[in-house]
Amino acid sequence: MSVTGVWIVGALPDEALRDLPRAAVQGLSSAPLSMPEDVSGELAWWESRAKESMFRKSATSPGSWRAEEDAFRLHAFLDACRDDSEEMEALRDAVMDRFPPHGEEGLFAAVARKACPFSALAYALGPDAVRRLPGWVGDFLLDAEQVRARLPAVAATLDLTGARRRDAVERIHAWMTGLGDDPHHDADELLDGPLRVLRHAAHTGQAVAAQVRWY
Repeated sequence: MSVTGVWIVGALPDEALRDLPRAAVQGLSSAPLSMPEDVSGELAWWESRAKESMFRKSATSPGSWRAEEDAFRLHAFLDACRDDSEEMEALRDAVMDRFPPHGEEGLFAAVARKACPFSALAYALGPDAVRRLPGWVGDFLLDAEQVRARLPAVAATLDLTGARRRDAVERIHAWMTGLGDDPHHDADELLDGPLRVLRHAAHTGQAVAAQVRWY
């Protein structure tokens, strides 16, 4: 059975955060203050390779890309950074129950066959830009005050135009075809959707959570 990667960003009532485990909530609010040596080493490697392509155009499938060794390494690094403990999965389930219904303005969900949408975005943006996003490798939980405080940095990171946007879209497509099986993934929506949710939450005084899931 195929594995499907999902990245969900949703608004939820600010008061709902009071019912969630405080330690877990705090852990999702920001990146780790210190990282294990193997994580920091891989991060340094990614920084050294961030401007170079990790894919080459497919010779047999026009419009698609083939992953090179560095792409598999980055995929493994981003996947290994995620906390898949029972406690964190329980928190994700609890948060998911508070999200608005599919199709509402306060919810964004990116789904990709055999690929993680957030990892594709991370490859497209690079490590410096990913650091400006809340939380850690696609997971975060911000109360209403934090949403308003972080919104300018998120907007500066995701609201791309011109050549920067074209390059990001191409990189997302490379990830989705070279590592995943989703040649028609909406790369523009992957850039625009999360920012739209944060702006909606800032306007309505809500919290925002994001989470990476695999099904």
